[in-house]
Amino acid sequence: MDPDDHVCLCFRVSLRKIAAFIAREEPRVPSQISECLGAGTGCQWCVPFLKRLHALHAEGKPMDLPVSPEEYARRRARYRSTGERAGDAGGDDGGQEGRDEGRDEGREGGREGGRAQPTEG
Repeated sequence: MDPDDHVCLCFRVSLRKIAAFIAREEPRVPSQISECLGAGTGCQWCVPFLKRLHALHAEGKPMDLPVSPEEYARRRARYRSTGERAGDAGGDDGGQEGRDEGRDEGREGGREGGRAQPTEG
């Protein structure tokens, strides 16, 4: 991915902007990257990628995503239509990071995907 390609497609936040934000602000947790023009707060597609960039920075490695913008957009379109990920962030969790454990540190129980779930009662 080139520096000017968008990581957050909802809010058109580029890799360059996110990398500069991370380097300048040193967010303690990946969810703080949302302070960079709202990255990760739209459809949630880019959240695992934001986590990956945060981890790379913490490890002192160059912040890059090894995917073409076309493939990235194609995977996002699939995610938007099916809600499924397939190893998208380059981690070893099959791209499920952020979906199985909650979207951020402050997620309330009983909510999934931003929608209230029915409770037994």
